[in-house]
Amino acid sequence: MSSVSTDEIKKEFLKSKLGLVGIFILSGLIIISITTIMVIPASTFQDWNNPEKWISYPKTSVPIWVNLISAEKIPEHKIINAEINVVENGDIVLVSQQFGVFFDYDDYPSDFIFETKIKYSNSHLVEIKVIQPDGNVLELLSTSLPYSETETIHNQRYFSTDNMMKKNLNLQLEKFDLSKDVTEIVFSQKNDSQVQKGNYVFMINTYGVSQSVEIIESKMILGGKAFGIMGTDELRRDLAIGLLWGMPLALVIGISVSIGSVVVGLIYGVYSGYKGKKTDEVMMRFNDVIYALPALPFLIILAVTISNSIFLMIGFLMIFSWVGIAKVSRSMSLQIKTRQYVEAAKIMGQKDSKIIFRHILPQLLPYAFASIAISVPAAITTEAGLSFLGLGDPSFPTWGQILHDANTYGAAAQGFWWWIVPPGILIAITGLAFVFIGNALDSIVNPKLKR
Repeated sequence: MSSVSTDEIKKEFLKSKLGLVGIFILSGLIIISITTIMVIPASTFQDWNNPEKWISYPKTSVPIWVNLISAEKIPEHKIINAEINVVENGDIVLVSQQFGVFFDYDDYPSDFIFETKIKYSNSHLVEIKVIQPDGNVLELLSTSLPYSETETIHNQRYFSTDNMMKKNLNLQLEKFDLSKDVTEIVFSQKNDSQVQKGNYVFMINTYGVSQSVEIIESKMILGGKAFGIMGTDELRRDLAIGLLWGMPLALVIGISVSIGSVVVGLIYGVYSGYKGKKTDEVMMRFNDVIYALPALPFLIILAVTISNSIFLMIGFLMIFSWVGIAKVSRSMSLQIKTRQYVEAAKIMGQKDSKIIFRHILPQLLPYAFASIAISVPAAITTEAGLSFLGLGDPSFPTWGQILHDANTYGAAAQGFWWWIVPPGILIAITGLAFVFIGNALDSIVNPKLKR
């Protein structure tokens, strides 16, 4: 190994097209990771396996951008917040919740649901109706809130599958084909089986006498088969959130394991080579024992018997990743310790630790940086492999864990490609970025590798 200065490394690296591509990709990954940490709350880790968090989302829906390449536009799943208006007319108080929907798809939505959380007392009348794009008004439901003498908070859901909505539409028999379900009737043209496109206005009107209601929460869920940038899985989770959070987790795992293993291997190998004789022999035999252990089966055993915590996994990966670095750094140390400045330091009576850290290790730093970059993809893929086998930490939405869930629910057999392909591509891109950087650094540190 030839000694290479920092300035020389920078100069040569800037000439490497692959290295610059790797830096560009890595910079993008870091920017996205920082944005994810700042924008998406960390409580996502706790909510990732909480079904109540995702109850309003659809199951296994395709990404919305599929509509850009599809001949027929698939209905998008929408969660719409209410516009609330309060009108007083004498003793009558009207609280109106309005939901505007622009529907421009070639198929009917699967359903629609109104979810409200209100504070009220006494008795109140509730009416639900919809104004279609052609101006036709449909009365969907007329009911009352449960009577309460004291002020109470009430959660209510109104479903399109409610029989009362079907009965109310029976009163408008002359307008629609009632062989359809409520959703199809609402979103179809009058006396026609075609989907009616345009602006819909859904309204929940609550009437009270001298009493008003306070709307705490209100939303409408319009069921569809497309949702989000990356779709959803069988558990209704937004895959975009999992993929985005998987990015900083992958970088943390990969960089932590690579830095830890390279530092340990570097110090271990340098010390072994510097001391030589029996110390070197004993240390290298121990290195050989660790090297001979089958890493993946051993990691599986450790994960099953001890814990599948992501932090312990990082520690286990470090244990099995430093041995190769130690062998290379030992051979380099054997060469460097014979140089005159090292011999001079010995004659001057400097401590072994001082000689190692001042005179030998600095010479190996270029190699260390190259090794760190090259080691990152192996750490990321190993974690993904363990998670895919069900041995990862399920509380963290890593890319490997997403692939494990996809395999568990038979995503490949059912054609849920959006559940499988994106995490695989992201693992490949992240690994490729570090491979490009590592190869560029390696060719600088080892001139024999240059073409």
